[in-house]
Amino acid sequence: MVNRMVADWQLSALQWCSTPDPADNLARLRTLLGTLPQHSQHLVVLPECALIFGGPEGWQQRFSEPLGQGPLQAELAALARQFQLYLLLGSFPTQSADPSRFAASSLLFAPDGRLLADYQKLHLFDVEVADRTGSYRESDSTQAGEKVVLADCGGLKLGLSICYDVRFPAMMQQLAALGMQVLAVPSAFTRVTGAAHWHALLKARAIETQCFVVAPNQTGVHANGRETYGHSLILDPYGRVLADAGTEPGLISARIDLKLLTEVRQAMPLQQHNRFNCELIP
Repeated sequence: MVNRMVADWQLSALQWCSTPDPADNLARLRTLLGTLPQHSQHLVVLPECALIFGGPEGWQQRFSEPLGQGPLQAELAALARQFQLYLLLGSFPTQSADPSRFAASSLLFAPDGRLLADYQKLHLFDVEVADRTGSYRESDSTQAGEKVVLADCGGLKLGLSICYDVRFPAMMQQLAALGMQVLAVPSAFTRVTGAAHWHALLKARAIETQCFVVAPNQTGVHANGRETYGHSLILDPYGRVLADAGTEPGLISARIDLKLLTEVRQAMPLQQHNRFNCELIP
């Protein structure tokens, strides 16, 4: 059973068109956080590349910091303390073992400013897209991660993922088997791929994992010409849309009750019925 003390949560997703300037993005973030509804248990999730996006080649590497250290991470920790909330930075360039590439790290800060968890993007976006960018080669500058991360966020079991990961349901199934209650999918989905698959993929992940989903996305045309889709979403375990941000910058919030997970999973016990979670006897 879900502990009554942690059952009631506020989820918020911030949507914007990030610039290449971290100081500019941090200033906007501080303003937006000041407009959020007050709640004792509040998780705020920022999109992929929230602090640094759209710069020239090598721009993110220029601002990369050691994991858990550096002025930009300190700023995020200070904001979590100031507004007394759990703050998930969708992705941030942290230094990797390969000095020519950075790790795309999702960083979870507690209301006291501690770094609670970190996740490095597992699946890198190396594809051709019919938009003005055309070719995406994330692996040229990014070192892929090697771990699946389920974070304990004040009693809430939070599964961490980033953008392209959403297309790999086996990863989400592993998180669900570990006890995930909320799946975070901070993203910078392109306008073309977003229009084709964004809503469908996120609804599918919510339904099959029987979890809430919070998925902030970038939106608009960025400094380097890249176009992102917007439509940040918060979904319930039935795949129902609790909030959709549309295409304008801003934020969405939804109050959730984790007790709904118990009801959904008792009515349709997918984890118990899933024969791929156990060794089959011939």
